[in-house]
Amino acid sequence: MNANRLQLTVYTDYKSPYAYVAKNATKALAVEYPVELAWRPYTLRIAEYLDAVDARSAHNWRKVKYAYMDARRLANRQGLVLKGPKRIYEGRLSSIGMLFAQKAGFFEAYNDLTFERFWRHDLDIDSMDEMKAHVARLGGSAADYAAYVEGPGDAEHREIVEAAESAGVFGVPMVVLDGELF
Repeated sequence: MNANRLQLTVYTDYKSPYAYVAKNATKALAVEYPVELAWRPYTLRIAEYLDAVDARSAHNWRKVKYAYMDARRLANRQGLVLKGPKRIYEGRLSSIGMLFAQKAGFFEAYNDLTFERFWRHDLDIDSMDEMKAHVARLGGSAADYAAYVEGPGDAEHREIVEAAESAGVFGVPMVVLDGELF
């Protein structure tokens, strides 16, 4: 980290419509202000947040429907395509992919295209085959990505999520600056 720049830790999840519509504004912070962005995965566990689909209350269904309607309005203002998800996704493979892309030097392209393709229904973030092809399309090694997922990436991902929760993170997008959550 540059000594003259503050570090913002940005927690995100590719299956969050709000994280998608906030991505460009978040990136703009590093252009407008002397800050560095440290992007980290916080893979939402939807059933813990809004109940499992088969047990979801009418109240929680209204929250879900409103959230997508609200996020779609924000997406439309930015010219982004935001189709409602086909099912509930776990998202672990895409989150570990974020870490892999950071280490392999193609994070910006990975971050942008993973969000874009997922919300266009052009990428199944829970399919290892599709994620390997996605990584390869961006210039990464599909074999190295798969090995990272099955090896150190899984533990690293879990440690990041656990540390985030210890710091108070409960959803995305969330930015942490000097221990304060935004």
